[in-house]
Amino acid sequence: MKVSLLIIPFPLNPPDLLLFWLSALWPQLLAIPLSSSNYLPQSFLPQIQEQVRKIQNDIEGLQQRLVSQCADYSLCHPEELILVGQYLGIPKPPLKNCYSQDLKLVACLNQLHYGLQLYRGLVKALGGISPELAPTLNVLQLDVGDFAANIWQQMEDLQVAPEIMPPQGTLPTFSSSFQRRAAGVLIFDYLQGFLDMAYRDLRHISQS
Repeated sequence: MKVSLLIIPFPLNPPDLLLFWLSALWPQLLAIPLSSSNYLPQSFLPQIQEQVRKIQNDIEGLQQRLVSQCADYSLCHPEELILVGQYLGIPKPPLKNCYSQDLKLVACLNQLHYGLQLYRGLVKALGGISPELAPTLNVLQLDVGDFAANIWQQMEDLQVAPEIMPPQGTLPTFSSSFQRRAAGVLIFDYLQGFLDMAYRDLRHISQS
């Protein structure tokens, strides 16, 4: 911190001298970067980047296998999928606290953690989709859970984590193979978009 040479008008009694020094140094004190809950450590973004990459690889493998079965299960038309998604009640968690103009890191991390927990539950609900997809689906569930745990740990490190972890909410149930496959296509697509937005916003926060 660079401090300019100050000329003190004399005589000053002790209270006036204290006020003089505070008024002179206050702008420079405000300019000092503070370690607070509005800052992310430099090591956090590379960790997030690696976790996003792992999850995206999981999703890509699952999507390729579902697309190969597209015609058999009538999963080829986006319009039909959207209607099926609305019928099944598949939620799409927002990230509005991360890209709003009045961005707040704590609110963003909370919303990101909630969204990841929700997607972890949605992936778990796809269990039984097919034996060949089960191993990759299990890996995806673990990777999403690890990402959520990393976000929670970061909030604890910043001392901004809620005392009680928020509830996950009600998840849809899928009663047929077609419903699970259609839901899988939508959930993987939603999760892909969620991850892209989350990483972009966290990178923006870390660079601001």
